[in-house]
Amino acid sequence: MTAAASELTEPVKPLRADAQRNYDKLVETAREVFAERGTEGSLDQIAKRAGVGPGTLYRHFPTREDLIGALMRDWSARVVADSEAVIGAGLPARETLQRWFLALVEHLTLHRGAAVTLTAAMDDPGSPIHGKCQALAAANRHVLDHLAEDGALRKGVEARQVMRLVSGVATIADAAGIPPDEVESLLGIVIDGIVADPAGG
Repeated sequence: MTAAASELTEPVKPLRADAQRNYDKLVETAREVFAERGTEGSLDQIAKRAGVGPGTLYRHFPTREDLIGALMRDWSARVVADSEAVIGAGLPARETLQRWFLALVEHLTLHRGAAVTLTAAMDDPGSPIHGKCQALAAANRHVLDHLAEDGALRKGVEARQVMRLVSGVATIADAAGIPPDEVESLLGIVIDGIVADPAGG
């Protein structure tokens, strides 16, 4: 088990197959609605878009905080899965970092305004989502450690500082509505700064 995966230790009570389908639909739909409207998006709209009644939503998630908590658990699992997939692809360092950093930005912009909240929570042990944010930091460290072991990164590259740089790009992109191609260009500057020079730099 990786350090990132070890963050996912919360027990989940098994559900009947039909209840699990509804649960999964609600979480997926909440991700879409919160991405569009932030975490204050309408719960009734989430239920309607998921094709279930409000009663079904509230049986699974009695409060908005319960739904956000479930979304964060699902988010943490996706973070870990993406880091493993990037490493498993066996791509050259630049392509690995490009794919991973784009995934990081996507995870950090989970919903409107999320980037600044998640970035702040990473360095705030008192935040209720600090633990889940550590899954993101651990996944980033896992990818960078993998590249460092192959000598693909410059000496002195610190995963925490790289996380802050990418978080900064995500925060700006989220706040200013920067299009994906410009986000990719900004991430390219970060990549240029941490990939080892073939000549040994």
